[in-house]
Amino acid sequence: MSQKVLLNAKEVNIILHRLACQLIEKHNDFSNTVLIGLQPRGVFLADRIAKILREDYKVKNIQLGHLDITFFRDDFRRGEKPLEANTTKINFIVEDKNVVFIDDVLYTGRSIRAALTAIQSFGRPNEIELLTLIDRRFSRHLPIQPNYKGRQVDVINNEKVKVNWKEQDQEDSVYLIEK
Repeated sequence: MSQKVLLNAKEVNIILHRLACQLIEKHNDFSNTVLIGLQPRGVFLADRIAKILREDYKVKNIQLGHLDITFFRDDFRRGEKPLEANTTKINFIVEDKNVVFIDDVLYTGRSIRAALTAIQSFGRPNEIELLTLIDRRFSRHLPIQPNYKGRQVDVINNEKVKVNWKEQDQEDSVYLIEK
């Protein structure tokens, strides 16, 4: 199994700041915007983006939630091993809010479809956008595209994109791994 570095820690940091600035350009003071990290790995990106917005750009009104989509996936009963649910933590209503879904890798689009269904339990948003660190553009099964993306990569089917976060994996990096 070979692996290639797509992004190192410095490049990840630069991209996170760019994405934060793009969010500020669109959502200004975030008074009507909420950020939703998709469990499991999108929450690391969402937490980091929220921290950058608060600490580096002094945005005060960040509402951040975590959404578990496990049982909303159309493939959750297709695997051999049982799936483990994660925690949903949304302490606000999304009714008439601008929602930004945040996930680490956009692959087939099925996670985003599941998130669109799951978020309805918390109200009807005014608008939903998507922010991803990595966009695997030739792998889509559904017509879903990110509004904000860190890096677009062309990956063939026998390759996997692995995002590491220092909070869990001791380093910020993105690897392309050949299966």
